[in-house]
Amino acid sequence: MPKRRREDYERGLPGYHDPLAGVGGAPYGRSALTLRLWLAGFGLVFCTGAAVLVFLAIPELAWLAWALVVLAVTAAIDLVWVAHRKRRGEPG
Repeated sequence: MPKRRREDYERGLPGYHDPLAGVGGAPYGRSALTLRLWLAGFGLVFCTGAAVLVFLAIPELAWLAWALVVLAVTAAIDLVWVAHRKRRGEPG
């Protein structure tokens, strides 16, 4: 497979996100990266704040706070990955 150039990413890679792209005449899927960036940022802020509040206010629900911490870490990883893809030049 040839090395991709920045122009390839700016145009978008057809079928990059969808293994069944083009099957039966279906159009290639496009990723809404900016929306995903905003949602990951919101999820990170909300889950972090909620986890801190639950840890401080309701110690009996520590399991809920830990679940929120896991979701916050997941949102942080998604935020970094989507920012990397946007910086690489992918549309969306």
